[in-house]
Amino acid sequence: MNQRRQLDASKRLRKMHEDLLRAYGPQHWWPAKTPFEVILGAYLTQNTAWKAVERSLENLRLAGALTPEGLRRIPLAKLRRLIRPSGFIMRKAPALKAFVALLYKEFGGSLEAMAAMPTAALRQRLLELPGVGDETADAILLYALGHAVPVADEYLRRIAERHGLVVLPAGRAKISYDDLADLTRRAFAGDAEESRAQLFNEFHALTVAVGKAHCGRAARCEGCPLAADLKSNS
Repeated sequence: MNQRRQLDASKRLRKMHEDLLRAYGPQHWWPAKTPFEVILGAYLTQNTAWKAVERSLENLRLAGALTPEGLRRIPLAKLRRLIRPSGFIMRKAPALKAFVALLYKEFGGSLEAMAAMPTAALRQRLLELPGVGDETADAILLYALGHAVPVADEYLRRIAERHGLVVLPAGRAKISYDDLADLTRRAFAGDAEESRAQLFNEFHALTVAVGKAHCGRAARCEGCPLAADLKSNS
């Protein structure tokens, strides 16, 4: 029964992707000009609205710090001032410095060399850095380094729980990150491996789009592209 439930949930999630793509079209994510800018954004967007991140990125651009070398050279105190719009500067500035230190120490400052590392090993290495949790690590892997990993965020959690795609174990307040990511992997398991990174990319962007419009802290189901799934599976 549990295996059947998992199969149904993954098929429904895959269909949700098709419904969202039909409703919203391609999202062209992540909003950045370079892979390194993606990485900076993944750090800065933690607990922060994207508009604030854009102001921080513009400050970094004007200071010549939107490259690995530029960020490495800039003093920590100045970096804190530049990223102030994103908040949590006492945590985020040292975390950015730690990332760029790793990049130079282990990969010669090359994101291409970093991207060539096997996914599981690189993910673990990222998770060992300060300020990097599961979502940040996977966003860096997927959007900046081209690895086929799903990104499971709060919007996807709300969708999965509200649509009954998951059953929470007794005593657990919400689904775990790993369970959400695994559900997404199963949903796209039938797609060609070479296209999976792009599919994970588009799916995450679409869940953000529908989440902002309809699946915030309070559900706003009227006009939602996923309303039919909710109705037929309630």
